Amino acid sequence: MLGLLLWALTLTVAEAVAGDDPRPVIAIIIDDLGNDPREARRTAALPGPITVAVLPHTPQAHNAAIWAHEHGHEVMLHLPMEADNGHDPGPGAILRHMNEYETRDTVRLALASIPHVRGVNNHMGSRLSREPHHLAWVMAEVSDTDPALYFVDSRTHAETLVRHISTWAGLPSTQRDVFLDAQPHDADFVRNQVKLLGQLARMRGHALGIGHPYPATLEVLEAMLPQLKAQGIRLVTVSDYLIRKQEVKQWHASLSPSPTEAKKSKPSP
Repeated sequence: MLGLLLWALTLTVAEAVAGDDPRPVIAIIIDDLGNDPREARRTAALPGPITVAVLPHTPQAHNAAIWAHEHGHEVMLHLPMEADNGHDPGPGAILRHMNEYETRDTVRLALASIPHVRGVNNHMGSRLSREPHHLAWVMAEVSDTDPALYFVDSRTHAETLVRHISTWAGLPSTQRDVFLDAQPHDADFVRNQVKLLGQLARMRGHALGIGHPYPATLEVLEAMLPQLKAQGIRLVTVSDYLIRKQEVKQWHASLSPSPTEAKKSKPSP
C-alpha cells in the first residue's frame, strides 16, 4: 500500500514539474545540412519540431536554415572541428594550429553565416574535442555572441571535453545519446535506433538523437515521427529539451532526501 502511495505521489510531482504535458521527450538533430538543396527541403518537411544543424559557408547553408525555420524547426550551427583521422572537416573548421584570435574569429564568422541560429554542435571534432584551450575559446566566443545560445556535444570521441568546457563557460549544454544512422543506408538499423531513443526517454524522461539527411534516415523519420504521440512520447526542439532536462533534474533532486534527512532515515545500529 505504501508503495502505491509513493508511486502516486511521484506521478503527481512529475506532472507538476512538467506542466500540462508530463510525457517523456526526445530531441532529434539532423546534421550536415548546407550542401544539397534536396536534402535540406526534405529535412525541412519532416513532421514535428526537429532541430537542424547547418554547416557554415556551404552553398545552401542560408537556404537550409531559412527553409527549416519556415517549417517551425530549430536551427543550429554545425561547427566543423579537427578530426583524428585526417578527414577534412570543411570550411570554417577549428584546427589545433589556430591561436585564440583565429579560433574566435572563425567561430564568429561561422555563426554569422547561418540565420536563426539557436545553438551549436560539433561536426567531426574527435581531435579538437579533447583540446581544452581551443574549446574554451570556442565557448567564450559563442557566449559573447549570445549567452542564450546552447552547445550540444556530438560525442565523436569517448574522451570529449565539450560538455565540461561548455558548462564552465556558462552555456546551456547537453550531449548526444544515440546516433541514428551509424549504418547510413540501413533503414532497419535506423528504425531500431529510433526505438532505442524512445526507450531511453521512457526510462529517464529525455533522450537526444543525431542523424543525417540520408535517404534511409529521412524515410524512417517520415514514417515514425507521426507515431510518437500515440506512443506517449513528445518530440521537442533542443531548446525545449534543455528546459525539460533541467525540470527532470530538479524533480529528481526534490525526491532525494537531504543529507540530514537521509541520516535520520537510517536504522539505528
